[in-house]
Amino acid sequence: MGWSPVRLAVAALAAVLLAYGLDRVARAVARRSGAADGGAVGVPGVLARCRRPLLVLTACLLLLGALPWIDAPAAARDALRHLVVILAIAAGGWLGARVVALLVDGTVRIAVHRRDPAWAGRARTQADLLGRICQAVVALATLGAILMTFPAVRGVGTSLLASAGLVGLVAGVAAQSTLGNVFAGVQMAFGDLARIGDVVVVAGEWGTVEEITLTAVVIATWDQRRIVMPMSYFVGRPFENWSRRTSRITGTALLHLDHHAPVGKLREEFDAFLSGHPLWDGEGSALQVVDTTPTTIVVRALATAANAEDAFELRCQLREHLIGYLVENHPHALPRVAVTDVPGSRPRLPPPRAGDVGPF
Repeated sequence: MGWSPVRLAVAALAAVLLAYGLDRVARAVARRSGAADGGAVGVPGVLARCRRPLLVLTACLLLLGALPWIDAPAAARDALRHLVVILAIAAGGWLGARVVALLVDGTVRIAVHRRDPAWAGRARTQADLLGRICQAVVALATLGAILMTFPAVRGVGTSLLASAGLVGLVAGVAAQSTLGNVFAGVQMAFGDLARIGDVVVVAGEWGTVEEITLTAVVIATWDQRRIVMPMSYFVGRPFENWSRRTSRITGTALLHLDHHAPVGKLREEFDAFLSGHPLWDGEGSALQVVDTTPTTIVVRALATAANAEDAFELRCQLREHLIGYLVENHPHALPRVAVTDVPGSRPRLPPPRAGDVGPF
């Protein structure tokens, strides 16, 4: 039998059906494995995430194997082989990206299972950044492999190898900012400067690191805003990281009181309030007079909490409770403002009369 489009259609249909059959078998195995281990992530998760790229890659490979049976003319055979090879390379890149994503997810799950927040945040940040870099490399390699299947592009690539140094220099100068951010991201992730989930203060803004990309860091603020900072900012400038080693932090509340304020009784009320408060972690507390002015004294109340959110809420409640206690029991302890006559409001003396003698 000679060349006929029917053979091509039969071969393509057979490749698709065979790949579909293999996919059904893989899904059945994944379902049984998932039922056996209670739905844990393992072979079932790998097969589920990689099922579609494997299906396309299998169909392309089967179609490549069936090309001799199609017995097409040389021109049609070469064009068909070229098309199938491009599809196979694209499916391979798709599969590689899925594998990288699976490795990142596996690393994050292992970190979560250790129940160590600091280690989990560090592992998640590093794995996420490495995953993005690897996916970018896979995409570039796939695109390069597809382009190299064209003879004209191969010729151009060979001629460019002689001037690779100049091209690299020009590309490096053009992408200096982008490459600087990428290298800064690697330094930040593996230098453990900041992790996903860390509480930071950047440029006067308090927030939580929500996402770290190849070139930027996304910070979620307390009022639901998102601040996008370039990665190089965190390497070249100082910033505060409130949870680098531990999430515990000390909350501070300042009170401006009158000099007659009963500091001893206020300290007793402070201790009584903290002793039964659920936000206080019991690590440390203090109430001290830290400063004085001609009209007031400055009382500082310190209390530790498990994290920044609890510390903020604790110091707000502490400030409110102590002020309420003073208003109810010791109102004289609150700062008072002295009121005097406004200059110029005094009654004027009558003008001197003729014959009056002055004070001198």
